[in-house]
Amino acid sequence: MTGTATDPTLLSLTDIAAAIADRQVSSREVTQACLARIEKDQPRLNAFISIEPETALAAADAADAALARGEIKGPLHGVPLAHKDMYYDAGHVVTCGSHLRRDFVATTTSTALQRLKDAGTVRLGALHMVEFAYGPTGHNPHYGPARNAWNPDHVTGGSSSGSGTAVAARLTFAAFGSDTGGSIRLPAHFCGVSGLKTTVGLVSRAGAMPLSQSLDTVGPLARTVEDCALILSLIAGADPADPTCSTAPLPDYRAATRLPLAGRTIGIPTAFYVDDLDADVAEALDTAIVTLAKAGARIVPVTLPDQPALSAASTLILLSEAAAFHAHWLETRPQDYGEQVRARIENGFAIPAVRYLEALRWRGPALAAHNAAVAGIDAVLAPAAPMPAPTIAETDLGGAPNAEAMIQRLTRFTRPVNYLGLPAVSIPAGFTATGLPVGLQLIGRAFEEEVLLSIGAAFQRETDFHMQMPEAT
Repeated sequence: MTGTATDPTLLSLTDIAAAIADRQVSSREVTQACLARIEKDQPRLNAFISIEPETALAAADAADAALARGEIKGPLHGVPLAHKDMYYDAGHVVTCGSHLRRDFVATTTSTALQRLKDAGTVRLGALHMVEFAYGPTGHNPHYGPARNAWNPDHVTGGSSSGSGTAVAARLTFAAFGSDTGGSIRLPAHFCGVSGLKTTVGLVSRAGAMPLSQSLDTVGPLARTVEDCALILSLIAGADPADPTCSTAPLPDYRAATRLPLAGRTIGIPTAFYVDDLDADVAEALDTAIVTLAKAGARIVPVTLPDQPALSAASTLILLSEAAAFHAHWLETRPQDYGEQVRARIENGFAIPAVRYLEALRWRGPALAAHNAAVAGIDAVLAPAAPMPAPTIAETDLGGAPNAEAMIQRLTRFTRPVNYLGLPAVSIPAGFTATGLPVGLQLIGRAFEEEVLLSIGAAFQRETDFHMQMPEAT
């Protein structure tokens, strides 16, 4: 732990796991350090919904005792983590960021979370999220807004709001998010961390609060792409509790992060993703293209099929499926919803079944057209959002008529990927003149996460954006 002996929270997930396993530092010391950061930063960032110091320290002590006996539970033995408060954890309150479930105690544990527990992790608490994971900013009328670690006047992105800012502020080494319309990639972009939106069907969704059954995905936010690969290697794969999961053999995601960039072909969109960009985002994209080319990648233009149509279809499906899931609660407890989330869900009731089914039916032809357009290309490089993090004040629109337009602008570059069910990894790629992070996304082919992780990790070997920390930390 050279250079970090006094503050283990500055290590990456991969490095802290190795340090604990090698007994360079104890799980208790690491957990105490995380809890100290949380105590200091929680009032400023509002990253957590619940914090559990006593049980976390007890679990850390148990991990240390097991290690002393030569018993290593798994690759993340003794590593303290916190996750978005939508992953059921038996015996724990899981609020889903809502008032309606403020006192809901889970009786089962989500498969993804259980797999991390089986790998040896320690629970620090539960992270802030947008109400029912339905919003891209980080606003929450029940728990207040989460605040960006780089500038607390700015949004974190949503709906994995606490996950983004907690990883950026070094309160946790990594965190689960979920991505239905951009909810991993937007916080990663706005908070300057790495985030992986997985292929639909790669990671079990059993025990994770649903929002849109055909769009929801589970994935990590972490400091590095290498850390994302480590988590994916633990949570991916078939699950009897989720029959939508693929049963295909899995590649070695961690080994992929060590591959060279030479020989890879990266496509740059000729339209849509390069239109109406904030100047800082455009500069980050241009700089990343140069960096990747110098590192050995072949850069080619790519013309993608009608992206606005994909975004519109994604929105239609999300509205319809969210309305179906929430119908009973909206009939019986409408007063327990925040104004914006209630209005958005209610919009779903106005969508005819024929239009919903048409959007589902078009997905196959749309994916075939996309695959044809990217033939011979390993990944498409594009902005995750057209702008850096806006302020909390300017996006605090509640259920106002212009709220949906703001939401659609923020999620403009993420929704097409969700509609197609494809994987994408968000990587830090620069900063604005005022010090806010800028991220880019690499979009890949279905179930080829290892390719994206390989390219993302290679980019991070050439840059240090992912190593930068907010000054307050």
